[in-house]
Amino acid sequence: MEEAVRRALAEDLGQGDLTSAACVPQGLRARAVLLARAEGRVAGLVVYARVFEVCDPACEVELLVPEGATVGAGERLATVVGDARALLAAERSALNFVQHLSGIATSSARAVALCRPHAEVFDTRKTTPGLRALEKYAVRCGGARNHRFGLFDEIMIKDNHVDLAGRPLEELCVQARRSAEGVRVTVEARDEAEALAAARGGADVVMLDNMDPAAMAELCPRVRAAASALDRERAVEIEASGGVDETTIAAVAASGVDRISIGALTHSAPALDLAVELEAVE
Repeated sequence: MEEAVRRALAEDLGQGDLTSAACVPQGLRARAVLLARAEGRVAGLVVYARVFEVCDPACEVELLVPEGATVGAGERLATVVGDARALLAAERSALNFVQHLSGIATSSARAVALCRPHAEVFDTRKTTPGLRALEKYAVRCGGARNHRFGLFDEIMIKDNHVDLAGRPLEELCVQARRSAEGVRVTVEARDEAEALAAARGGADVVMLDNMDPAAMAELCPRVRAAASALDRERAVEIEASGGVDETTIAAVAASGVDRISIGALTHSAPALDLAVELEAVE
């Protein structure tokens, strides 16, 4: 958070806020009120507050709702009292963070609601460069779950790995499990043959990529049957991925999968409509 906040302020302020220096009296104190203009799920208030604190270490911040709260239009979310010029310097960057992260949380909450009670919702690595930790935090505020954080914490065998390796998928899966003991192995399957090969190879998660709900409904029992033949501590999980949106997610969830990963949670979530109103104080 700290690095992202300081980077955003440096980008916006440069050598200083010319407009505020020209128009706002030095030493004036003001209050900034964060308001919701639309209903949604809130995330990023801690980041919002930190932007103001960096610009004015003496400012007084009050967060009026908790992270992950559902708010309605017109609701007050936070107040900040401090130096007027500092509040103006912080306003845009602070609002950019909280609108973007709240948009992700809102989209995540909507997806979770559409999937209940059949499947869990996960994000992906399709995040804004440099903001992955914050965006995945926002996903959790929306009630969804995080997929792997990066390339380093989980093995995911995808079509490019299979094509470049030039070896059978089942063999690659077995090798992956041996090479990184204790690390979760996910395998992307483009068709039934790859899904069954992943299950026989001991994948923890078999990801059905860009399949329609009817095809997944037929395939899920077969994948579980193939995996059950192995001596393993936990059952295989089946994940749907690719082409999932609000018009299809309920049918996908009801197909028998355990989880659904949606890149749009982070890469296409519209910002939640929030606003900052400022007023001078004594």
